[in-house]
Amino acid sequence: MKSNTLPRRARDISRLVLAGTAACMLATAGAQAKVEGDTIVLGSAISLTGKYSSNGVDTQNGYDLAVKKINEMGGVSVGGKSYKLKVEYYDDESTPARTAQLLERLIEQDGVRYILGPYSSSTTIAAAPVTEKYKVPMIEAEGASRALFNKGYKYLFAVLSTSEQYLASAVDLAAEVAEKSGKKPSDVRVALVFENDAFSLDVRAGVVEDMKKYGMQTVIDDKMPADLSDISSTLTKVKAVKPDLLVISGHNKGAVTATRQMKELQVSVPMVAMTHCEGAKVVAQFGSAADGFLCSTQWAETLSYEDKYFGSASDFDKTFKSSFDGYKNVPYQSAQAAAAVIVWKEAFEQANSLDTEKVRDAIAATDMMTFYGPIKFSEAGNNIAKPMVLRQIQNGKFNVVAPSKWASHELVWPREVMY
Repeated sequence: MKSNTLPRRARDISRLVLAGTAACMLATAGAQAKVEGDTIVLGSAISLTGKYSSNGVDTQNGYDLAVKKINEMGGVSVGGKSYKLKVEYYDDESTPARTAQLLERLIEQDGVRYILGPYSSSTTIAAAPVTEKYKVPMIEAEGASRALFNKGYKYLFAVLSTSEQYLASAVDLAAEVAEKSGKKPSDVRVALVFENDAFSLDVRAGVVEDMKKYGMQTVIDDKMPADLSDISSTLTKVKAVKPDLLVISGHNKGAVTATRQMKELQVSVPMVAMTHCEGAKVVAQFGSAADGFLCSTQWAETLSYEDKYFGSASDFDKTFKSSFDGYKNVPYQSAQAAAAVIVWKEAFEQANSLDTEKVRDAIAATDMMTFYGPIKFSEAGNNIAKPMVLRQIQNGKFNVVAPSKWASHELVWPREVMY
């Protein structure tokens, strides 16, 4: 028995040594970006089907356009070598649990160590614990919920403004209009209609906080159904109550449903503020029925931002429209997605390395101007340099009306639409 015991122990020790060596090799490999020849691979689990699919495609188009532009300009220079970029995509079907599963696959099975975010706050909330677990940096462009930036994440960075800012300017505008009309801001009566998701509830929180400053009255506060397909019962109440301001947030599908059913029910409100107007293509689908809407946007082609990649905001607008069919207006989701890829490029070059920790630190130190606007990350990972703006649909065109320092046009009030 003794003669067999020692060899068995030796074999066990040998296995442990080999396992430890393999683990060390895996850890070392995990510290580098996935590189295929001269190409650095980024990964993204994104909504290409499901209720967020149209916004997901807008986001993918922004990623792809920036990758194409960077590659045409010579790619990314690291350690004296030039690399091209490419993105490996999986469809998360607009489902947060699926987002998390696919990110595990991208990181563990596919070896991707640099992530571009998914579309929506809910899917990004599911993604962040995964990238944090593996210490894989993620630059995201579509998750604006404040819930993403109070968890102490060290590997999450967002180029966009947080969601409580989206429609807060509409409250300020309503207060200004009330005073010009000889009323008090506290006389303003507001109807709220929101999807029951992290992003929209944060938008609502920002609106409610600003309403409290003025003492405005909430006359309706309704949640959209989960499938976002019918809010006629709420709009019937809006028609009866006649609020001064109607605020709506439900991503693309919610915006389409709201615009269609306002037209069907002939709901007329002096001021309507909504998220996702451009992405939902409300002008293309409903024409003059969308006139007068105040639409929150992270970016507009009339703003005076520019960079060495796309030139001015207006230049990006033209380049995007010539690259993809069917866009009368460029969604801000596409612009911010392109900006996220630019941050990756700059971070690789600032780090002059493919080491994830060095690149992560370079991302954290970002302080730059892009065609999309200024980008500087707080310790929590959100962009603290770029403001939101409001555009109003005027005769089918999206014109910036607030804040006033960036306004290209005067506000049209009251909103008068002939259905």
